[in-house]
Amino acid sequence: MAKDFQVLPPSAGYGIVIGIGGIFALFMLSLTWLQNRYTRFSTHQAEEFNTASRSVKPGLISAGIVSSWTWSATLLTSSTFAYEYGVCGPMWYAATGTLQILLFGLIAIKIKLNAPGAHTMPEIVLSRHGTIAHLTYLYYGLATNMLVGACLVLGGSQVVSALTGMNVYAAIFLIPAVVAVYVIAGGLRSTFIADYTHTVILFVAILVFGFLLNATSDLVGSPGKLYDLLLEASEKMPIARNTGGSYLAFRSVGGLIFACDLFVAGFTTVWLDQAYWQRAIASKPETSVKAYILGGIAWYGIPFGFATVMGLGCAALTSDPRFPTYPNPLSSAQVEAGLSAPATAIALLGKGGAVLLLILLFMAVTSSTSAELIAVSSLLTFDVYKTYYRPNTSSEALVKVSHWAIALYAIILAAFCCILNAVGISLTWVLTVLGVIVGGAALPVGMILLWEPMSTVAAIAAPWIAFICGLICWFVTAWKRSGAINVATTGDTTNAVAGNLASFGMGFVMAFVLTFLFPKKHSPPVAIAAAVSGVPDSAGSEQESTARQENEKDKRDVSPNTREVVQPPSNELVDYLSSNNIEPMDPILARKGERIAWVANAIFFFGAVVLVPFTLFGTSYIYSKPFFTGWVVVSFIWIWISVVICVIFPVVESAEALGNILGGVWMDVKALFGHRKERVVSPVAA
Repeated sequence: MAKDFQVLPPSAGYGIVIGIGGIFALFMLSLTWLQNRYTRFSTHQAEEFNTASRSVKPGLISAGIVSSWTWSATLLTSSTFAYEYGVCGPMWYAATGTLQILLFGLIAIKIKLNAPGAHTMPEIVLSRHGTIAHLTYLYYGLATNMLVGACLVLGGSQVVSALTGMNVYAAIFLIPAVVAVYVIAGGLRSTFIADYTHTVILFVAILVFGFLLNATSDLVGSPGKLYDLLLEASEKMPIARNTGGSYLAFRSVGGLIFACDLFVAGFTTVWLDQAYWQRAIASKPETSVKAYILGGIAWYGIPFGFATVMGLGCAALTSDPRFPTYPNPLSSAQVEAGLSAPATAIALLGKGGAVLLLILLFMAVTSSTSAELIAVSSLLTFDVYKTYYRPNTSSEALVKVSHWAIALYAIILAAFCCILNAVGISLTWVLTVLGVIVGGAALPVGMILLWEPMSTVAAIAAPWIAFICGLICWFVTAWKRSGAINVATTGDTTNAVAGNLASFGMGFVMAFVLTFLFPKKHSPPVAIAAAVSGVPDSAGSEQESTARQENEKDKRDVSPNTREVVQPPSNELVDYLSSNNIEPMDPILARKGERIAWVANAIFFFGAVVLVPFTLFGTSYIYSKPFFTGWVVVSFIWIWISVVICVIFPVVESAEALGNILGGVWMDVKALFGHRKERVVSPVAA
């Protein structure tokens, strides 16, 4: 049945993956060269390579968050969600994925306040709870990055193969290889620039599909016509456990169950993913909360708007002769592979639609993969090499280790995805069960920073107890409900939700229980607390060092709670923080940021997660045409809000830096042509 979607030759697949990927890699290498030449930031230093010198402004952080969280699953699975469960799909997907980003703003504040020199999440755990806890969360961090990478590369490669006939294993190896090239050259800052560039292209493609379906296409052309087609689809292909079997009913039992799976997976893939910790670390202290709030608002519009168009559009266009599987609907295997959005693209634009969707998908996959590559390289560099192999090493050596770590992860990730593909694992399966495997550590790692009493025994044991409980519930439910334990039964959303909720919930419960049973906290020596300081790139001045020491003393005297989190810094640590312009977040700004974050989270949770969805769910309301038209318009407006935040705002806030770079280039050009003129004129004058 995959042949139904092969509207492009294999050469098109290789052309997009290698050609566009190669051009983009050259573009990013050029930007890295400009940065090293015309700015004060150098990718040859570990601080710049792994943390972007902790100087990234909120607009670019927001674009990076949106890009990192816009996986192939964001585009493919959200559309599948809409195709399978109707109008509830886009909103549930957006709501259950945005809350974690907004909540992570609270963690970002704590990082800036208590661990300003940290590079990774396990480094912070080490400074509070010692080696065993460090190894525990290092494992969960690496496991999460591997599963997230699989969602990205596996899902993208399977769709590229379905649309072009390109060998799926070739795509699996080529996609991370292309991304690794510019990440090795440019480090974390290059991933932010890549994120921004990818996000621009992503929004262009989303808007093209949106305008086509709802305004210009002869197949649909308006929200009203889309509504009529969905009414017909509801009669021909009624959805089980939806009110009236309708695509236009928000009450969907299957949709609610899948939303629970996504809720757990979302917490896991944000709170345990080093990529998000790295963005918090890279942000400016005073704007970290703002960046995560803006990023969450912007990201919401992508699955909400895209799935409304491509997922519901897939159901509406099934009876059209231009639909790839006409006269049949998509098979279950095609739905699992995330082919609902490609089906809509092909129906709307034929081969052009397939090309546009491939470019859109390639941008989403490569952007998110770049974040995973630099995240894993940081874990291997700072939490393995620097912590256990060579604690005293130079900045330049750490950059070299990061390069090798990126290459190693790219190879291992590709091999892992090949294994998953060979045994018949799909993108949807990985996303559905991800929370069972690593979800038990999601809340405990957040509590280490957010809940001061958290004990060391709780930090270590809670994730493992939760994992065992989740695994047992998952397998027992699959056996009892489906009579077997295999890929199909374990990937069933109802079976998986039992394991997801057990793993996620037990991690939270055991963290509390074990803290009260074993309240003692590991007390690392001052030297271990300095592990969150990093490695100096240059020596700071004596005057700056003295001033910083006095400032730190004052803060310890004023804020006694801080002493519980980070040990008093050594002179070496103070010198390092001073020389690299790293300082703890001002306590007053921190309290203000926490209030803003809590208010934003409360408004979003009670409005977008509870009030609106459950009101529509509880009333069993089937959308009228005016209500549905308004729904589509709101989803479109939200996309434009996202464009303002992620495309326009970063340019405005970086205008001065862009001007400085252009000025430096202009001066070099003038000097070059002036030098040539002197060489030509000089003999004549003589």
